[in-house]
Amino acid sequence: MSNPQSFDDVVVPHLGAAHRLARWLIGNEHDAEDVVQEASLRAFRYFRTFTGGNGRAWFLRIVRNTSSSWRSHNVHVGMDPFDEETHSSDVAASDPETLLLRGDDGTRLERAIGQLSSRHRELLVQRELNGLTYRQLADVTGSPIGSVMSGLSRARHALREALHAETKQFGA
Repeated sequence: MSNPQSFDDVVVPHLGAAHRLARWLIGNEHDAEDVVQEASLRAFRYFRTFTGGNGRAWFLRIVRNTSSSWRSHNVHVGMDPFDEETHSSDVAASDPETLLLRGDDGTRLERAIGQLSSRHRELLVQRELNGLTYRQLADVTGSPIGSVMSGLSRARHALREALHAETKQFGA
């Protein structure tokens, strides 16, 4: 059976979500770009096997699998270079105290997420940042929907605990 959708229709709209997922799974901006490129090549190579349905879940599963194999073949500590665009802001309406507090919250959240297991981190990123539904998460991870729901519950609990520990540690 031929697929009436084109590769561009199925994959290209989800490149941003793929990059966010790879970034969280790999922990390094440059490697995440490589992973998305490799996953895109794999998706293109095997596009004939896509039988329709949820293109986002199909492509993100390829990204997840590529990230997993990338980590096992490229084990090293991820270091992101300073990105001036990311770390600077033209927000004139915010006072310095507000900007400092917002930055502290983001740093605390990033550290707390970094303490989670890769499974919990992946579920939270896919659900909260990429907006996947429970069904899509089940498709991407290859897990039953009940496992996804209970895994998300445990992931949220673990995140709350990690944030609480961060708050206690830094006295905020």
